[in-house]
Amino acid sequence: MLNRAWLIWLTGLSGAGKSTLAEALLQHLRLCNQQVFGLDGDNFRRILCKDLGFSPEDRAENLRRASSVARLLVDGGTCVVAAFVSPYRTDRDSIRALFPSHRFAEVFVRCPLGVCEERDPKGLYLRARAGRISDFTGVSSPYEEPLNPELILDTNRNDVKFCVAKLKELAMRLSNESADTADRAALPPNQERPSRHLDPLDLDDFSSSFNRGSDKVTR
Repeated sequence: MLNRAWLIWLTGLSGAGKSTLAEALLQHLRLCNQQVFGLDGDNFRRILCKDLGFSPEDRAENLRRASSVARLLVDGGTCVVAAFVSPYRTDRDSIRALFPSHRFAEVFVRCPLGVCEERDPKGLYLRARAGRISDFTGVSSPYEEPLNPELILDTNRNDVKFCVAKLKELAMRLSNESADTADRAALPPNQERPSRHLDPLDLDDFSSSFNRGSDKVTR
């Protein structure tokens, strides 16, 4: 069986909409019988990185573990959608280096800091501004925007349906590129592989998620 698995890595400020978009994409792919797994920054820290804080070194180790898990899953044929703040370019570049170009895509979930603070459902930005949370990305710790991501999603300007549609296009492209790389040599000359189509997901339940501030907020 051909391995058409890939990793889509969503990065952005807390409250930008990463978890909302990741969950919507995962639901769509599962409805299409795609073998897929979601890695969420909050859950990953609770399960595998309880020993880590939020210093640059600890963030790097957190992402090293997450990307290693993602690589194992992809090598086993499972597509992965990961949502992590992942604020430093060097860390994200290290993740990218683990994967062939046709199996990886970086997605910048872009949203102004002020809007992210307005969405903050847990009051973490407020606590960070008051000095009660240290090393909080966007407040007391930097976020380095991606320089050349495969996709930029402006969640302040576009709704969830639009953003997920773009993610679905990206997932389809990665699946096709992975398949092309794997089976091109096996096809007879001048024969093309049939195109694939994923049925659409009804995203009505997600259409106002950004405004409700439903994204999990991590540092």
